[in-house]
Amino acid sequence: MSSALPVTPPAEPHCPVLLDEVLDALAIAPGERHVDGTFGAGGYSRAMAARGARVFAIDQDPDAIAEGQGVIAASDGAITLVHGNFAQMDALLSDAGIDAVDGVTLDIGVSSMQLDRERRGFAFRFPDAPLDMRMSQSGETAAEFLNRVDEGELADILYIYGEERQSRRVARAIVAARPLATTGDLVGAVHRAIGKRPGDKTDPATKTFQAIRIFLNGELDALERGLDAAEAVLKPGGRLAVVTFHSLEDRIVKNFLRVRSGQEGSGSRHRPEARSRKAPTFHKPARAVRPGDAELATNPRARSATLRSAVRTDAPAMTSRTGDGR
Repeated sequence: MSSALPVTPPAEPHCPVLLDEVLDALAIAPGERHVDGTFGAGGYSRAMAARGARVFAIDQDPDAIAEGQGVIAASDGAITLVHGNFAQMDALLSDAGIDAVDGVTLDIGVSSMQLDRERRGFAFRFPDAPLDMRMSQSGETAAEFLNRVDEGELADILYIYGEERQSRRVARAIVAARPLATTGDLVGAVHRAIGKRPGDKTDPATKTFQAIRIFLNGELDALERGLDAAEAVLKPGGRLAVVTFHSLEDRIVKNFLRVRSGQEGSGSRHRPEARSRKAPTFHKPARAVRPGDAELATNPRARSATLRSAVRTDAPAMTSRTGDGR
């Protein structure tokens, strides 16, 4: 097999974050099989294929699937794209006749494509956008959810998923502003609750948008299940690379790798020994990587990104997975 498959994609609409660092962590050898669990605009998949990988790419967004067909055609068979959620990657791989892979890559959170499209309702810079926020474009919209949720439950969601300290005040203002239909309606409610100063570096509505998006799409649960699935499908020596964009995501990945590599700690008289008796399924993780000044200068959206990676051992997976990916 040639050292690299020809991949000549069209100009990409965004720059994949920490691309070189992800590729270094994956250490792709020609002919290896890799999973890109969050295809998006295909930036990681194209780069992986250019290194000689056969890429099984997954995305839950119908827009990504439809618009990715040009990338697939240009890959000359190097990339296969399927519609689904990376939380079920083991089931999706099984359906495709694949039992194990050499690498798994996950780029967690909302994509640049979703943020930049007004009709998707993810960004508050488009005040007339429909309040949607659905990554899969199915199920309940953000507007439908906000117009029916109990105020107390909403306050808890804002606190847990957005780390919004004034969650009760914001929830009260959102309920008072019903019915909400646009992103501008939601931004206005937040601003009325906690204000907005001209010098603010970030909009006060940022945490509220984050919380609602994460809750509505079940993102943290999907991440936990996706990490379990990655553990199940990776071969001994296989590489896992995960890029996160805020502390809630990063904490899940960090804790997963700590437990799976047997690094939990020795406990104390106040806290019993936490170390698993099972053999570690990953070697000690590499040090976390964050964007350098050069990348931040060309791609400001990378500023909160963190890459964590680790190599699979030959121990059996710690989590038992069923055929439906749970």
